[in-house]
Amino acid sequence: MTADQPLDTGEVVRRTGLRRLLFTLVNSGKGLRFLLRKEEAFQLEALLACVLIPVAILLPVSPVERVLLIGAVFTVLIVEVLNTSIELLTDRVSLDRHELSGLAKDLGSLPVTLSLLLWATVWGVIVPKYWPFGI
Repeated sequence: MTADQPLDTGEVVRRTGLRRLLFTLVNSGKGLRFLLRKEEAFQLEALLACVLIPVAILLPVSPVERVLLIGAVFTVLIVEVLNTSIELLTDRVSLDRHELSGLAKDLGSLPVTLSLLLWATVWGVIVPKYWPFGI
């Protein structure tokens, strides 16, 4: 169910305020549940996020560095969601092999790779300055 639901008469009922927010949260929850059950890449990245975000909170870093560490983790998750959306939509249009379908999926995976490089760079620059084991 979307935030705007058509009536049998053809009218569209617009949900506003808290009701719209509630429907948005419900739909987002459905998407998250799907990703956690079906998408192996997202499952791994979510598991890493569950480890890395507490590490970022506990490290004795500046507030800006903490935001960068956590932001890099969330960037990977956000981009993975968008990539999965592109892949699902491409498969919905046709499961036939087509050059453009393959290109769409390749282009969708490129930002995931770039976000992983961003994550590695941010963590690789900030964490060694504070890590107690002197990596």
